[in-house]
Amino acid sequence: MATLPQLIEEDIQRLDAELRELVEKSDATTALIIDRGGFLIASQGDALQFDLTTIAALASGAYMANQTIATLVHETSFNSIYHQGERFSLFVMCVDENCLLSVIFKAQVSVGAVKYFALPAVSRIAAQLQLAHAREPGTGLDLSELNLADTSGIFKRRP
Repeated sequence: MATLPQLIEEDIQRLDAELRELVEKSDATTALIIDRGGFLIASQGDALQFDLTTIAALASGAYMANQTIATLVHETSFNSIYHQGERFSLFVMCVDENCLLSVIFKAQVSVGAVKYFALPAVSRIAAQLQLAHAREPGTGLDLSELNLADTSGIFKRRP
């Protein structure tokens, strides 16, 4: 079953622009769009400091574990998780049924500020993904079926 629409260059450019704006406005270090299977779709910010492929996989796993906890406490779901560190913190938020937004930011930055700027970004990211779905309904990708350790070769810009 396809979890992501077929993304064209225009989609990736718009997703990148949303992430770039989020990083700038929130003073975050890095922002990522990941699918719920843990595959990295797009990222902006300082990518050299972090292993984004592994962070995407682990952030997705943490989010999915959080959904199980929500069920155990009789909630339908929790729409976000927050991990506070001494140097960096991580905020993960649901974009839609298939994707998550993950934001890495310095511990001195307020999670409230990150969440404040993430909420409208999530809406615009979801809208772009919906446009991509509407372009070719019923088609898409299930990255887990491709069995790729690194999806950067799929989601790349043309030279």
